[in-house]
Amino acid sequence: MIKFTKMHGIGNDYVYIDARVAPVKSPGKLAVKMSDRHMGIGSDGLILILKSKKAHFMMRMFNADGSEAEMCGNGIRCFAKYVFDHGLTKEKRISVETLAGIKHLDLFTRGGEVNSVRVDMGEPVLQRERIPMKGAPGMVINEPLLLDDGVKFQITSVSMGNPHAVIYVEDVKNFPVEKYGPMIENHDLFPNRTNVEFVQVLGEGEAIQRTWERGSGETLACGTGASGVTVAGVLTKRTAREVLMHLSGGDLRIEWRESDNHVYLTGPAVEVYRGEWAE
Repeated sequence: MIKFTKMHGIGNDYVYIDARVAPVKSPGKLAVKMSDRHMGIGSDGLILILKSKKAHFMMRMFNADGSEAEMCGNGIRCFAKYVFDHGLTKEKRISVETLAGIKHLDLFTRGGEVNSVRVDMGEPVLQRERIPMKGAPGMVINEPLLLDDGVKFQITSVSMGNPHAVIYVEDVKNFPVEKYGPMIENHDLFPNRTNVEFVQVLGEGEAIQRTWERGSGETLACGTGASGVTVAGVLTKRTAREVLMHLSGGDLRIEWRESDNHVYLTGPAVEVYRGEWAE
């Protein structure tokens, strides 16, 4: 039996396993089984809590299709809540090792439990070859992207440890995300595939975002995506450096600070339930 905890950050839900002592065999395959909405627990993926020699903890994240992702803004906030609420740390400022580097998190508590977390997402990566994308070196801002069906979008690409392609639309609620999301995710331009954000700007400090997440499909929220959208909004002169982002599962506050060039993401973290998985 494997003990697990189901958690979510504004609807972006993951299964968490404390794997510090007992290693998890074939985590990619386990992620596929656990994430199944009908025959499993149901989630956007699996996150493992591990020991680290470089930080307080290490996080590994697997998407619902079994692929391993570099980083997850909503997932790491719930990670922080897990380690504090489960008594693995008493610190309210922790460091977490990820495939996207070491992230620093500030934990805000109420009644002895974490209810929100601010994540230092680090500096955005803007160079095309590091996102990565094919093509000549440089930044990708309002670049035309032609799809196989003849539809053309303008994309602005950013990496927040994982790749994001940001597209602005007039009516995001009724936009066919399920049609164009996978087409862009798997476009030849992106050697490692990409997450795709469809965004409607409401004002310089407010926007609505829907995300087609690489390896998981459309999710209710994406923290790295909201961070990337904030950066893209500044680069395209659509929004300010501080943005209230409305996602399908709730709201996040994002700030891209000029002082250190880091992006800071603040939002809630919720534990849903605990259980045991029959291996």
